[in-house]
Amino acid sequence: MEISYNWLKDYLDFDYSAHELENILTQIGLEVGSVEEVETIKGGLHGLVIGEVITCEKHPNSDHLSKTTVNIGKETLPIVCGAPNVAAGQKVVVATIGTKLYNGDQEFEIKKSKIRGEVSEGMICAEDEIGIGASHDGIMVLPAEAVVGTPACKYFKVESDYMIEVDLTPNRIDASSHIGVARDLAAFMSKKSPVRYKKPSVENFKIDNTNVSVPVEVLNQEACPRFAGLTITGLTIGESPDWLKNRLKVIGLKPISNVVDITNYVLMETGQPLHAYDLADVKGNKIVVRTMKPGTKFTTLDGVERELHEDDLMICNAEEGMCIGGVFGGLHSGVKETTKSIFLEAACFDTVYIRKTARRHGLSTDASFRFERGVDPNNTLYALKRAAMLIKEVAGGEISSEIVDIYPKPVADFKVDVSYSNIHRLIGKKISKEEIKSILQSLEIKIEAENENGLSLLVPPYRVDVKREADVIEDILRIYGYNNVEIPTRVNASLQYSVKPNPHAIRNLISEMLTAQGFNEIWSNSLTKLLYYENNESFAQESTVKIFNPLSNDLGGMRQTLLYGGLEAIAYNANRRNADLRLYEFGNCYFHNDSELKENPINNYREEEHLALFVSGFKQAESWAAQQTKTSFFELKTYVENILKRLGFEIAKLKIEETSAKFLSEGLVYFLNNKKLVEFGIVAPKVQKQFEVENPVYYADFMFDSLLLESKNKKVVFAGIPKYPEVRRDLALLVDKQVKFSSLKDLAFKTEKGLLRSVDLFDVYEGKGVPEGKKSYAMSFILRDDEKTLNDKQIDKIMQRLILIFERELDAKLR
Repeated sequence: MEISYNWLKDYLDFDYSAHELENILTQIGLEVGSVEEVETIKGGLHGLVIGEVITCEKHPNSDHLSKTTVNIGKETLPIVCGAPNVAAGQKVVVATIGTKLYNGDQEFEIKKSKIRGEVSEGMICAEDEIGIGASHDGIMVLPAEAVVGTPACKYFKVESDYMIEVDLTPNRIDASSHIGVARDLAAFMSKKSPVRYKKPSVENFKIDNTNVSVPVEVLNQEACPRFAGLTITGLTIGESPDWLKNRLKVIGLKPISNVVDITNYVLMETGQPLHAYDLADVKGNKIVVRTMKPGTKFTTLDGVERELHEDDLMICNAEEGMCIGGVFGGLHSGVKETTKSIFLEAACFDTVYIRKTARRHGLSTDASFRFERGVDPNNTLYALKRAAMLIKEVAGGEISSEIVDIYPKPVADFKVDVSYSNIHRLIGKKISKEEIKSILQSLEIKIEAENENGLSLLVPPYRVDVKREADVIEDILRIYGYNNVEIPTRVNASLQYSVKPNPHAIRNLISEMLTAQGFNEIWSNSLTKLLYYENNESFAQESTVKIFNPLSNDLGGMRQTLLYGGLEAIAYNANRRNADLRLYEFGNCYFHNDSELKENPINNYREEEHLALFVSGFKQAESWAAQQTKTSFFELKTYVENILKRLGFEIAKLKIEETSAKFLSEGLVYFLNNKKLVEFGIVAPKVQKQFEVENPVYYADFMFDSLLLESKNKKVVFAGIPKYPEVRRDLALLVDKQVKFSSLKDLAFKTEKGLLRSVDLFDVYEGKGVPEGKKSYAMSFILRDDEKTLNDKQIDKIMQRLILIFERELDAKLR
């Protein structure tokens, strides 16, 4: 939110500089993002001066240019001018050499030049060229009494101000106005001596007549707790006075017309949004606040036709909608150049209604920003009277009705009890009772009762965020000053035992390992498209955690898997000619249980942490030194097993099954103690097709919570290089097609537990020479004794025992 430094001084006397004010506001909880000097005319007219055209004659080398000499007070300049209305004796605005002029965001500098052979040492300006008007019909001719040599900034009374950008947090909507900021600043200044901010008086507000009354009916009191309004007739719509335009320009608002500008001015002054309706468009001379039938068409001020929801609150006349209440006006009901009479509205709307409506229609306005967070319902009449008085001042007219004020359930101050002991405990410093009471009173928090232990307080409704004792203590602290709480000289600590294994350490270990192997870490959004889970055979649509108020249709639910976010990243990179990818991501997945538990709704949901690996494209970059090879399932398998080994798992002791996941065309699942550790394989083509990914994608999904649980008692132990040599023996076995390598491997380790170190498969063959229904496995066996060198007799005995057990258990035959 933008605040004007000079405007703020209307409500509070202070001598802080803009940058000193920046530090103070940040200290009291209104963090300042930037401070920028702003002038009412861009560039401040620096370098421009009032001059008088002494001579004017036709340019010798051009039909449309004039050759002039211009007196600017201290010297006379030769200037070539292209304006048709330039003449001797005129008082004009001259841009001297080095002056910077602006055309929107573009900047250009006046330089000495030759134009068609004649020297030109400046420029006689039109009003649009210096930013004080829109005309470019010719140069700007000033009245004869203009004094030659006067700086243009002085002649046009250019004002300088500072725009202070305050980064409001959602809970501090009370400071979304100049008066709100002045109120906080006054509380800060009151630490030295009592200071009061000055709120413009509305005591002189009076009703001129009651000739034009407009009855109001509020049919939805929940959505509109308070609605006030009045009529003003006999208006003259026109340009706003300079003081009003300058105030709005400093904070980035574009002046429109006097009446509209006043509604914006009062909004930025008080924080209360207002809306002015052309009385000629209030059909039936009646205003109704209600919702409309779903699907009703309504065209807003931006010319967009919108389809209304059944919960969109509308300000209507007797026949149709005129405005989406608290969000955006209608195209036809606002103030126009022909407007003579208006109905001026000041209302308070329910925060939830406004927030949902604004999100549904993708609208964010100054009004909705405030109503979404909560405006002060007890400030409505003040803002209405203030705006009405200012409109009469700048646009004339008469207030022609009594104030309509529908406020059936007035909002009372909120009661909060605070104890001195809790104030001292939470702040970390003992503050005197008198200072505490002084700060509370400066914040307009009333002290209802006091005893030796604490205070009973009444918090005004505009402080929508102060509902608890801790909130009050936070307010006391920010005014007292965080910097005034000394840092303790002693550190108190308690012994704590960290969870083993440490999840953070495990994540770092895996991340370092994968990064060293050429992987890049990605972070994808945990909010995802609900479309991904429609008719999904792997992830039930009913299990998706849906968002009640999604920012967009693409962010309508919480993800059940990291797969889709990773495929989005792969598609994005592939479309930018970066298709050779190794990616990994740690992230949570979210699930909604099928059964609804009403006693404890939180048990309807669960959350799991996963680790995903993605491999796609070629193994290495294109090079003359080596032929490119594509990634494969076995490359991914190596990465998967290396992670498991690094965490202390023995692959031989894991249960391995083929995947049944529909999102994989083929793959494996590793289990330990009936807990799934990882599932990996080739992503199914129909899944890839959704994301328009052409290269095969190999995907691994680790259940990170299971990894942590099962790795708790596992240690990676260093072992020295064996003293005695290993011996390798190979076997070629004929087995039935349904026999898996894992069965042979498990059987081998059961048979020889002492000396067998590893079993590997290095060839699989089916075809000529192999009987139907059979396949050939070529397997290697590594044997080693850590106490002595193995001899042939021992080795042969072990191999014979393995051959016998393979024949007996799996009907395997030697080839």
